[in-house]
Amino acid sequence: MFAKIVAVSLLTLASGQLLAAECAVTVDSTDQMSFNTKEITIDKSCKTFTVNLEHSGNLPKQVMGHNWVLTTQADMPAVASEGMAVGIDNGYLKEGDPRIIAHTKLIGAGEKDSVTFDVSKLAEGTDYAFFCSFPGHNSMMKGKVLLK
Repeated sequence: MFAKIVAVSLLTLASGQLLAAECAVTVDSTDQMSFNTKEITIDKSCKTFTVNLEHSGNLPKQVMGHNWVLTTQADMPAVASEGMAVGIDNGYLKEGDPRIIAHTKLIGAGEKDSVTFDVSKLAEGTDYAFFCSFPGHNSMMKGKVLLK
């Protein structure tokens, strides 16, 4: 019997080679208020997509906490601004905010978290952004999400 296709990859045949479309990414965050990537491309063939967030810094989340939040580019400023008002205990994100497509929890040094979301929530041609909602971090800790 043919082996089951692993949930995080889709196998396709192209140019006589077996290729895998990755349906997951690992994003590292640091004490220097940075993500190790500025752009994430999601293959349209992925049913779900997983973001694994890591914090390779040394500072606790109360000082240098990071999360990964996905919204449209247009919604990012308001989501970040309104999130500041709800505080660290809520990960600087307003609970139930429909503009938030996906997010990890707020993590500190040495911690990890992940989020898996339904790719069908994304529309081709829409400008998506990912960012950290810790106050002041979204000015540097942000990037694009592309659906291709």
